[in-house]
Amino acid sequence: MDGVKYISGFSRLGPRVTDLSRISSLLEALGRPQDALRFIHIAGTNGKGSIAQMLSEALTAAGYRTGLFTSPYILTFYDRIRLNGRNIPKKALDSLMSELKDTLEAHPLRNSLTQFEVTQAAAFVWFKRQKCDVVVLEAGLGGLLDSTNVIEAPLCSVIGSIGLDHTAVLGDTIEKIAEQKAGIIKPGCPCVLSAGAGESVLRIFRETAKEKGSLLTVPEKAQCSVSRSDITGSEFTYKGRSYETSMPGEHQVMNALTVIETLACLSKTLPVSYEHTLRGIAAASLPGRVEILSRSPLTILDGSHNPDGIAALTRFLKSLGERKIRAVIGMHTDKDAAEAIRLLSPLITEFYPISGFSDRDIPAQELAKLAESSGSRAVLSEEPPEQLISRLQAEHPEDMTLICGSLYLVSYVKAAKTV
Repeated sequence: MDGVKYISGFSRLGPRVTDLSRISSLLEALGRPQDALRFIHIAGTNGKGSIAQMLSEALTAAGYRTGLFTSPYILTFYDRIRLNGRNIPKKALDSLMSELKDTLEAHPLRNSLTQFEVTQAAAFVWFKRQKCDVVVLEAGLGGLLDSTNVIEAPLCSVIGSIGLDHTAVLGDTIEKIAEQKAGIIKPGCPCVLSAGAGESVLRIFRETAKEKGSLLTVPEKAQCSVSRSDITGSEFTYKGRSYETSMPGEHQVMNALTVIETLACLSKTLPVSYEHTLRGIAAASLPGRVEILSRSPLTILDGSHNPDGIAALTRFLKSLGERKIRAVIGMHTDKDAAEAIRLLSPLITEFYPISGFSDRDIPAQELAKLAESSGSRAVLSEEPPEQLISRLQAEHPEDMTLICGSLYLVSYVKAAKTV
């Protein structure tokens, strides 16, 4: 059996959930594999993928058998289920799905189950069989009603930065979204909230943590000093100790602080030394997170797709100094393209809107109109994205080529091996 093909036969979204009964019943049918596992549960609008990767690297360096469950994938579906930094083998997933098929097909909610739920359930079974010491579990969407929230008592709940995204599902204010993310806080389990949250968001997390009897930790930005931040990463000190990231951007420093505090919370249940923390943060890298595809000509690939993510990208671009930037941009219909372009416009010499990289992308012509409305120049091209990027690099070798707007565009570009 082709495991990925079988999973893709399930619904992409499924009926809207109002509780966790669907995933609970599926896991019940599979013998509740989650009960044999320990989890670090991560939610947040931005940063959760980077936080998950840093935690996984640090825990693996410390000698723990570390599972990692993430979404969406960038290079291959098998990225989503990892053990000690290695993807689940195709043969292992094929065999696993062949084994689970009868149970899945016989499930009374078979036609309502989603690809995400089936993948998560299969991952839990595999992690149990691999005898994982800990699983770093990234929420898919929101927190409170996300299927990953079926776990009962994580070692720690971790929340990345909170911003506006998926507003049709999670709510149209930062406070409503914060309430959804805070839904992963469990009674008696510690929680770490990334630094930089506004007072209204902080209040929601403090109240939820108090109600659940959860110890809430927020990194102390005042104790962090960044000594270097460039295209190779950042060097910083926090509470008197030195660290470095290989992923560029000072937002990755904030993610690292969250990781440091999370591991501090786990010092008794899952101890990790400073040396292993240092190594894990430095080793972590992810495709499409201010990824340098080429230094000459400078070409950057970034999958930020919501206002806070784009704002972090613009801060990084400003840190590189004055230079012309040509942006190949593609976005999904459920994202705020107008706001993304508005934030980027002051830095961009020309936008090159594209579509065709996904079945849910915004037509290039619409993106061009948004760019022109923001006072920017937009250039439409009939070339495939990979040819367009290569041409911009060749014609403007002294300038920067930026590819941005969607993780699906990142996946497309990486698959095309553009650079």
